[in-house]
Amino acid sequence: MTREQIVVGAADMIRRRGLNATSIREVAKHAGTPLGSTYHYFPGGKGQLATEAVRWAADTVSGLLAAKLRKGPVDGVRAFFALWRQIVTETEFRAGCPVLAVSVEDTTDGEALAAAAEAFRTWSAQLAESLREHGVAGDRADRLAALAVAAAEGAVAMCRAQRSVQPLDDVAAELAALLESAIGART
Repeated sequence: MTREQIVVGAADMIRRRGLNATSIREVAKHAGTPLGSTYHYFPGGKGQLATEAVRWAADTVSGLLAAKLRKGPVDGVRAFFALWRQIVTETEFRAGCPVLAVSVEDTTDGEALAAAAEAFRTWSAQLAESLREHGVAGDRADRLAALAVAAAEGAVAMCRAQRSVQPLDDVAAELAALLESAIGART
């Protein structure tokens, strides 16, 4: 449990403060674990911990997407946006996506950045596959999936800045309509 507590705590701190403002000592305190445990489980230090935190976040979102995409791409996108809506409201607009936080910061940690890039690729691929299964042509499915992931991340940033869920709700509604249209256009 302790290792997972540390990873989840790191993901939470990164999504709130960013990677550069998150220290091992603060993660241990935030996770309620001894500092020594952090170094025991993550001998590679902050870079290893950040990479694990990004992978944990990526896997969590990917699991949600996999479950919701079984009903179709529109349901998947709605669930994706609902997750981010829940996160920003529950944290009173103080937290976003740890994957994005790692992606936009100036960091020399190539592994954490590679994990973030892989997260975005995975989420997009999941959605693109669902779109193709529902009749959207390959290239268009890929572009729509990238649009959905990018739009969600951007909308989360706007929500945090504006202290409002309106950008997320607006983008989610328009994307759902766009995907419904794309699926309907195949017939």
